[in-house]
Amino acid sequence: MTRALVLNATYEPLCLVAARRAVVLVMRAKAEVVREHDAPFHSACLTVASPSVVRLTHYVRVPHRRRATLSRRAVLLRDGYRCQYCGATAESVDHVVPRSKGGTHTWDNVVAACRRCNSHKEDRLPREAGMRLHTSPSPPADFTWLAARVGRIHPHWEEYLVPTSATA
Repeated sequence: MTRALVLNATYEPLCLVAARRAVVLVMRAKAEVVREHDAPFHSACLTVASPSVVRLTHYVRVPHRRRATLSRRAVLLRDGYRCQYCGATAESVDHVVPRSKGGTHTWDNVVAACRRCNSHKEDRLPREAGMRLHTSPSPPADFTWLAARVGRIHPHWEEYLVPTSATA
């Protein structure tokens, strides 16, 4: 299914919708097309460009800022699918301070790890296992929730998902 990024009137990302839903928003004059996909929609008497990015014509107040839910996929995305101990390709996640030793399941205690490092560390602290983190874990960038939801960011969306000083 083709998706479209919906931007607020201020170009702030709001959500993803099916491209067909984006066409309906445009045809009802609730949104305007900012970027298009290559393949258009066809009907018996009309051909409409398939939107990739649409911007609402009126500002919508969002009561809260959306954050990425802590999940395996989101941690791997945040860490670039790289093991934070050795730099190899990561397939799993590791609690820096093991849960058996009081560690929490939070963004600042979970990192991507390869199976070899995860097995070697077991339920020990990194220094006890003779390992060192390449980077300290922290909550991800503002729009990681979007990448975690869809798995990949469409190239048309990238310029709208760069955190700015207003959203940071």
